[in-house]
Amino acid sequence: MTSRFLISALFAGACAGLTAGLLQYLFVQPVLLHAELYESGTLVHFGADPVSAHPELPGFDAMRDGLTFVFTMLIYTGYALLMVAAMGLAEERGATIDGRWGILWGVAGFVAFHLAPGFTLAPEVPGVAAGDVGARQIWWFATVGAAAVAMWLLAFGQNWMMWGAAVILLLAPHVIGAPEPDTFAGPVPTEIAALYAARAFGVGLAAWVLLGVFAGYFWQREGAHQASSAKV
Repeated sequence: MTSRFLISALFAGACAGLTAGLLQYLFVQPVLLHAELYESGTLVHFGADPVSAHPELPGFDAMRDGLTFVFTMLIYTGYALLMVAAMGLAEERGATIDGRWGILWGVAGFVAFHLAPGFTLAPEVPGVAAGDVGARQIWWFATVGAAAVAMWLLAFGQNWMMWGAAVILLLAPHVIGAPEPDTFAGPVPTEIAALYAARAFGVGLAAWVLLGVFAGYFWQREGAHQASSAKV
């Protein structure tokens, strides 16, 4: 069981992380680099030359981009460990675990780790106004934990009381509210911040769906392999 768990999580995390890193490099990183030019003062929002809307961004950097891929793969491997552990528990309850059902697991993971916290605390580019970092981290972890439990209750709850508790867990962090900045002024144009949030959500959804598919596929494959080996 331990080898099945580790192999499934490591392969799923590596595959999904590599894909997520590529998507971030193509779609998210250019927006981040553009925002950093405003944060540093190289570009200004008001009264700027129209050419600055499409500046020449820094090119490929082996160290920066290579570490981005490595850390993205490590992050998604961590996510995969959590997902595969949950899949193992679900399988004990009679749930079917395979690549196709993994799509739903991926969507649930995206809701818990991206959509639920991002509904109130949107992904932020450098240079935008933000609340206290420590308070935001506490709120983020609490929201993710509540959303993860809510997803489990919605999927495996047996009655309306459990489903109602899931709804409450999903709503409570947003009713309480996330830490807000003292001012909403910042050097980065709102258009860039909005584009970053949209692309972060899009890449996150794609990466989590792929993570669910890979985790379900490798979990099923390793289970079948171990079952066949036990018969020999």
